Amino acid sequence: MNGQNRSDIRAGLQVDIVLKKDQPTGKLTRGTVKDILTNSPRHPHGIKVRLVDGQVGRVKHIVMNEG
Repeated sequence: MNGQNRSDIRAGLQVDIVLKKDQPTGKLTRGTVKDILTNSPRHPHGIKVRLVDGQVGRVKHIVMNEG
C-alpha cells in the first residue's frame, strides 16, 4: 500500500518513509508513525509524518502487520 492517502495512515502504523536528505537517492527509513503532518487528504509524493524517534519524511509504503 502506498502512502498517498491520509485516510490509510494512523499513529502506531509501521511505515517506510523517505527523509528529506534521502530524496535524491530514494533511501527508505522504517519506523512507527507518531504524528501525521500533512493536512490534505492526498499528496502525490506521500503523506508527511513524524516517526516516534522524531524523524520526518514522506510515506512511501505502509508495512503490513502480520497476524
